[in-house]
Amino acid sequence: MPLPSKWSLLKSGLGSRRSGATVTGSGARGGLPFRLVLGVAASIGVAALLVLVLYITDLGLSVWERLDRAPTAFWGIYLLVLAALSAGGAYAVWRVLRWGRPAARPRPGVPAKPPDEATLRERLERSEKVGVEVDSVRRELEELQRRRAVGEIVVAVFGEISVGKSSLIRALLPGTEIAVDVRGGTTREVTYYTWTSSAGDRLILADLPGLNEADGSLDRQSRDEALRAHVILYVCEGDLTRDQYGALKTLVDLGSPVIVALNKVDRYSEQELEQVRARLIQRVGEKLDVVPVQSGGVEEVTRIYHDGREETALRERSPRVDELRGALQRYLDTDPQVLDSLRDTAVFVLAQQKLDAAVAHYRQGKAEAIVQSYSRKAVFGALAAVSPGTDVLIQGYLGINLVKELCALYEVPAREMDMQRFLDLAGSQLRRSLNLLLALVGNVFKAFPGVGTVVGGAIHAVVYGLVFESLGKAIARSLESRGDLVSGPTLRMFEDNLSEDLEARARRLAQLVWTRQRDGEENTRNASA
Repeated sequence: MPLPSKWSLLKSGLGSRRSGATVTGSGARGGLPFRLVLGVAASIGVAALLVLVLYITDLGLSVWERLDRAPTAFWGIYLLVLAALSAGGAYAVWRVLRWGRPAARPRPGVPAKPPDEATLRERLERSEKVGVEVDSVRRELEELQRRRAVGEIVVAVFGEISVGKSSLIRALLPGTEIAVDVRGGTTREVTYYTWTSSAGDRLILADLPGLNEADGSLDRQSRDEALRAHVILYVCEGDLTRDQYGALKTLVDLGSPVIVALNKVDRYSEQELEQVRARLIQRVGEKLDVVPVQSGGVEEVTRIYHDGREETALRERSPRVDELRGALQRYLDTDPQVLDSLRDTAVFVLAQQKLDAAVAHYRQGKAEAIVQSYSRKAVFGALAAVSPGTDVLIQGYLGINLVKELCALYEVPAREMDMQRFLDLAGSQLRRSLNLLLALVGNVFKAFPGVGTVVGGAIHAVVYGLVFESLGKAIARSLESRGDLVSGPTLRMFEDNLSEDLEARARRLAQLVWTRQRDGEENTRNASA
């Protein structure tokens, strides 16, 4: 009987592994040399490990014996040296593992630590000096000063459109003329009402426009006014949507005292009401006061007479606001300085958010101007090159300065070595697209008559302009969104920018080159004449 070939053994072995069967017979005999080699290697490894352990043990005991005879001072010095070497080695390993990673920077948004007034005003003055528009921030701080001088406690009645905010104020303030309409969006501006509690304390109720109107134009106004108040009365109808939870959680995280008024509670049983209350506290925070209320209104009732007749009529629904009055009174009984401090902190966060938005807007405009300036410089630098290689030197100089200016604008420190490494990576990535760019720009120049023999230099000039424009925008976006110049994502954005609206951008830069060439020829003719 002929022996099976190696190929049939391999196929049978793979087939056995796929089917999960144990390899036996001739397949097992075929794997014996390999297993024998593995066994020998494992035995050698174990023996080497045992020898190493014995050597380390012998060395340790020898050192211990010598140290035991050494004086105490030597012991202390020896331990300090060991500790220093261990710490230095651990730090070196940590630095190697962190090599090339950008420093972590906080993301914009609600700050982890609320700003204080002195720091905020210092940053305000510094931003104004460089040209940031800070009027809205300054007005916010001036309004805070005015409210401090008046010394009134303000409660903002806040919530979605058509949840009964104005009706609730009317229930709290019987006899007050307040516009209430079944159509949404009756309240179009902030209205203030004075409420006096049974204990004789006075506070101001601010009736805010409802959130999520059809156009959403009043949402920012309502949120800003809510942050300016001492206490926020958030009115809702039962459980909240995800957006409502997000808005409410933001207010609670800022430290603003919040009372949630569950309106129209007649639609819920006591058990359902407790479930809604428990879910609100669980999702938003234990610091939340959840109070069931009924703002009044009308209800339809059916009267059944003894002869079977039925009569339907409308009657006024009795308001249920006593528990809410008690919750408000608890805040009125709080130390006024505590409420003022919480209100001030919320306003400082609001002012910082406005300042962050103003700085971001300023930086976006300034970055665009820097990128366009260096794009034009790259075009003109390529046109002005008088000898081979000169344009490369010019563009390298411009590239370093482009990165420097953008990093300085976004207050991101960058070493020249890191910038050069980044530009080298960008140059390597550009080589894959260079032929496509040259061909496209060459076709664009066919629409410009009279370019003549300098068309080669003009094409390269436009390509340089496209590259600087795409690279600068990618750098600016990385610095704005990440707070650092991260090579990988920035180079991907650079590649995307190169192909974005490419023909229109090439035409614009080609027009710039053509105009420059034409003006230069006219100046030459005029000079010779």
